[in-house]
Amino acid sequence: MTTSPGVPEPSAELLQRAAKVRRAAMALGQSDDDQRRKALMAMATSLLSCSEQIVAANRQDLERARAEGLAPALMARLKLDEAKLVSAIDGVRQLAQSSDPLGQLQLHRELDQGLVLERITVPLGVLGVIFEARPDAVIQIASLAIRSGNGAMLKGGSEANCTNEAIIEALKKGLAATQVDPQALALLTTRKESIALLRLEGLVDLIIPRGSNELVRFIQDNTRIPVLGHADGICHLYIDATADLQQALQIAIDSKTQYPAACNAIETLLIHQSIASAFLAIAIPAFRQAGVRLLGDSASRALGVEEPASEEDWSTEYLDLILSVKLVPNLEGALDHIRRYSSRHTEAIVTNDQETADHFLRAVDSAGVYHNCSTRFADGFRYGFGAEVGISTQTLPPRGPVGLEGLITYRYRLRGEGHIVADYADGRRMFSHRDLPL
Repeated sequence: MTTSPGVPEPSAELLQRAAKVRRAAMALGQSDDDQRRKALMAMATSLLSCSEQIVAANRQDLERARAEGLAPALMARLKLDEAKLVSAIDGVRQLAQSSDPLGQLQLHRELDQGLVLERITVPLGVLGVIFEARPDAVIQIASLAIRSGNGAMLKGGSEANCTNEAIIEALKKGLAATQVDPQALALLTTRKESIALLRLEGLVDLIIPRGSNELVRFIQDNTRIPVLGHADGICHLYIDATADLQQALQIAIDSKTQYPAACNAIETLLIHQSIASAFLAIAIPAFRQAGVRLLGDSASRALGVEEPASEEDWSTEYLDLILSVKLVPNLEGALDHIRRYSSRHTEAIVTNDQETADHFLRAVDSAGVYHNCSTRFADGFRYGFGAEVGISTQTLPPRGPVGLEGLITYRYRLRGEGHIVADYADGRRMFSHRDLPL
């Protein structure tokens, strides 16, 4: 991808900072498991000791954002109270106890006597992470980066500057007491820096955007550095003809209201027309009580949904207590709608017919496809990854919630005893290709 002429070249100061992060990341990549575990525990301890300052900084950001009229969905993401901070700190400690992702032997093969091939997991290098509103993302990403042996350059939204700076200061304070160089982490604070970050090929190995559709599209279109992430979270829930209606309602309510600002909250509810009347009779008052505004097609409005849905609504990520409702004639109707409008994030079906469920799970090409459970389970912590750096909707791996395994690559190592290819080309020697124990 050719970068846009509107994307500025990085300043000398940014290049120097990026070079420091890369040098620190190279040293971090050589660290052992125990050193990185201790680094994460020190980061967690420092965050806890600085919690009052971090929460106070977040209150400053919230007050400023409220005065500037920040959207409610972004306000929800911006808030970092004591409970949320403690949960994030617990996540760092849990990540410290996870298995070491580095130095894992994935392939061990004898090519010939005395010629042995290995494939070993290694860090990516330096991550460039650009995100909006969520300051707890700084904690998640920094801890994932250090645990996986990567450096990180982080750029949060300006609405969270005070919180982000307080968090980074605490994290670096913790690292300073360990064998991991604090310069493995860097915080960018201006929009100019975040745009120039896209030009740091050779210093940054992967860009991870977490934010709006517009942010992700801009990044994808303006960098030569590989990009991991997703632009939209347009998730669907399909209520099938054989669904248990009370179970379906419980799943639908949770998928929409448990945290509506999340990318794994549903934006469209698809209902089989044969059970639509019975389901909407209990769903409409339940959604109304939960504060959800329903927008429907003509068939659902005939059954009590009050507001009309436009064509644009089917491709809108509300990140709010708004839900589009559509009736479909059968499973294929639901699948057709999902194929047309899905962002390939997470889709779910509620049904008691196993054959129908299996068909749905096979046919839907999204990162997460669920049966009889809430889409809100699409999360690295809930998957047992400890934390996630983001969710990827691309087809190539990593896909879905990206934890440690998405932040490593591998290297081939070949050990020989003077072997040369000419001996195999003319038939003097033959390959054995014998797999050895890992």
